[in-house]
Amino acid sequence: PGDYEYHKGATLPHRRRVNWYPKLISREEMSEPLRNSTGSIGTVSNISKYAQEIEAFVSGSRPPSIIATDETIEDPSVFALEKHLEDFLVQNWRHTELGKHYDIYEEDGEIVGQQYPSDSGPIDILAISKDKKIILVVELKKGRIGDVVVGQIQRYMGYVKEELAEKNQEVKGVIIAFEDDAKIHRALSVAPNIDFYTYKIHFELEKK
Repeated sequence: PGDYEYHKGATLPHRRRVNWYPKLISREEMSEPLRNSTGSIGTVSNISKYAQEIEAFVSGSRPPSIIATDETIEDPSVFALEKHLEDFLVQNWRHTELGKHYDIYEEDGEIVGQQYPSDSGPIDILAISKDKKIILVVELKKGRIGDVVVGQIQRYMGYVKEELAEKNQEVKGVIIAFEDDAKIHRALSVAPNIDFYTYKIHFELEKK
């Protein structure tokens, strides 16, 4: 920005000259956090912590982004990551918190609980408690809008309750996401049979 100027009697008397970037940057090209910050209500938005991303836009060196054609997906990069997370969870199930109390659903001794078919679409992971009293529907958020995920898992749970569960079995749900989500918390405040988990990824380089 340029030097400060004061224009007495003007609608905006306090001014600084600025040089505008000639290219318009679409908000659709921004990361979700930057998009949220630039869209915040108010006269001033602090976007200093996104300096690296903004500099990449200005220099034209921004790497290609993952684009989702599904309007229910708000974070395509997380969607891509969690597609692999599902396989990881299944392969390492017994080492997870859920694996302490549940086994992946089986039919005739064969594990069929991953992408279990239902009339509302495939269930990410279907599990059953070790005492066989609870059937658990596990849904990964996969970068989707929170309201969409809650509605989807409730439909899955309804299917399981009507088509799979026996009279003495309870149906519960678990939503797993990369980060906390206020909308999911609000929706689940009236759905006590659905729990919400977040996960952490540990990445470590070891020099050989």
